[in-house]
Amino acid sequence: MIDSIVRLIKDSIGDEQSHIHDSFSPGLDRQLEYPQYTRPSDFRGYTVPEVLLSGHHAKIEAWKQENLIDPKNK
Repeated sequence: MIDSIVRLIKDSIGDEQSHIHDSFSPGLDRQLEYPQYTRPSDFRGYTVPEVLLSGHHAKIEAWKQENLIDPKNK
């Protein structure tokens, strides 16, 4: 809740456009974001997809778009 309130304060977000791709935003056509990963890249059998480790920005963006979660099908 604090996060959503703080975002309303002017200049609290470094890039004013960064919220456009948050879950349920118009930028994502009201869908959930794609799965999120962190380090280590292999944790308890869960591995980060190779494309996300590749550094290829266009392929990473395509992966993100392909992996948006439709809340109606969840």
